Amino acid sequence: MKEINGKILKEMLISGANHLYNNYPAIDALNVFPVPDGDTGMNMNLTVSSGAKEIANRNDTDVYEIAKAFSKGLLMGARGNSGVITSQIFRGFARALEGKKEIGPLEFADAWQSGKDVAYKAVMRPVEGTILTVVREAGQFLNDHVKKDWSMEKCFDVLLEEARASLERTPDLLPILKEVGVVDSGGAGLVTIFEGMVSALKGKIIEKAVATAIEDGKNVPTMAGAQVAQEEEYGYCTEFIMRLGGDENKRNFIDKRFSNFLNSHGTSVVFVREDDVVKVHIHTLKPGNVLNYAQQFGEFVTLKIENMTEQHSHLVEEAQNGATNIASKIEESVSLYGHTKAEEVLDSAAKKKYALIAVASGEGVKELFKKYRVDYIVEGGQTMNPSTEDFLAAIKKINAEHFYILPNNSNIIMAASQACDVLREEGKISAEVIPSKTIPQGLVACMNFNPEIGKAENSTEMNKALKTVKTGQITYAIKDTSVDGVEVHKDEFMVMNGKKILASHPDKLAAFTQLVDSMIDEESAIVTIIYGEDVKEEEIASLVEQLADEHDYIEFDLIAGGQPVYSFIIGVE
Repeated sequence: MKEINGKILKEMLISGANHLYNNYPAIDALNVFPVPDGDTGMNMNLTVSSGAKEIANRNDTDVYEIAKAFSKGLLMGARGNSGVITSQIFRGFARALEGKKEIGPLEFADAWQSGKDVAYKAVMRPVEGTILTVVREAGQFLNDHVKKDWSMEKCFDVLLEEARASLERTPDLLPILKEVGVVDSGGAGLVTIFEGMVSALKGKIIEKAVATAIEDGKNVPTMAGAQVAQEEEYGYCTEFIMRLGGDENKRNFIDKRFSNFLNSHGTSVVFVREDDVVKVHIHTLKPGNVLNYAQQFGEFVTLKIENMTEQHSHLVEEAQNGATNIASKIEESVSLYGHTKAEEVLDSAAKKKYALIAVASGEGVKELFKKYRVDYIVEGGQTMNPSTEDFLAAIKKINAEHFYILPNNSNIIMAASQACDVLREEGKISAEVIPSKTIPQGLVACMNFNPEIGKAENSTEMNKALKTVKTGQITYAIKDTSVDGVEVHKDEFMVMNGKKILASHPDKLAAFTQLVDSMIDEESAIVTIIYGEDVKEEEIASLVEQLADEHDYIEFDLIAGGQPVYSFIIGVE
């Protein structure tokens, strides 16, 4: 066969998708780390299946129309890093075929080069020894050797043979692959797609087999970059009395966190707490920032702001940082009702100007994000990565000018970013990703969100806040292996400080104690412990009390997260 048209390409792509579907559990098993998130195969399967669904009922004979439709399906269904990269490979492939009804060997080779180029551009820091390497080396080899008179079968045989060879070389490029004794899972997924496509090209379209798995689915956090008054006579003298609590949406108040926030945002700080009443005096350049933060914990009883520079007392409009006259609204509500309706004012403003979207699972974790001003929760996380389309659907449900997306998982960031790219291309809605890789990072970013400032400043503050918290996690091992010299045994509980596996324990509470001890140092101030659905409060509460006695300079916050997969998620600020 000298050329292929849209009908043949459709058969090839569907065959490739089916072959991946039949083999994705084996690809999942190639994941290096023994955590229960070995979902590269699943993510690629759901991504490519979305593309196959897009072209299933099309009868186009133009090769470009089929490639473009398949690419669109992948783009919307992309899940996880592997899925997003796969969608970008086929996006570049389709782009090279624009205007073509049929393609021969030379166009075919050029298309894979284009696929490689687009995929590499989509990844901020490309890592060799991955799916990127496989598509690059296979495409380059084909491009270097292809002849105009080759058959399309020979073209794809050469591409597939080099892809397999490149896959076998991935352990030489990524030491962790060699240590564990596997090839790259994403590269294996791409080779599997190629195998299915070749089979169809040679007359045997691979059909789906019976489904083998379920388908679907130490610093204190501060407003980074906030200006702090350097001279006491400059700025605004801000004083207020606040009663803690008031309704279920108010956040848990921790003295040390609040005090450190004040000290990082002004001078001449006086902070006194008497039971549920908090009294504050601070000199600051941006009283709105302080007020917005304080409102999350209670209701204002009295409030006074004086401009020390102009030496007269008045309520301020913080035009300098894009804020509304929140202070005057607060005082007005105090005089009318005896207590503030500021929370309602802020919620109303947030809905009109900004919206926060976060990825989370576990009822307790989701409720926590809602208390921290998140407008919409996308269900997902480890083992359940949302697609690009999931983020787009969430955005369409909220009426806001600008969206901040918190993926809270490193494997979800690319899909969220791709959703923002789609919106940017449409030019209708403004959205950006705050690249939180863990639940604690997402929570701290939310704490530093300020609905009364500009979107660029918000972005800066939330991004910098990600660096103020360390994350540790306890989860179970799905296989026996050795990672970085640590022996891990199936079904035991792994101690994970950041990305590093420290140990493997048969007892999850022993794992928990080791993790907390490994994360705390002399700069630690607050430890947030979110326990999962497999942990009972009574079995962890006594341990936390013991830790609090041993570390009396640290605040411990225990939260019932109800999250799956992870017995404990720990954040240390």
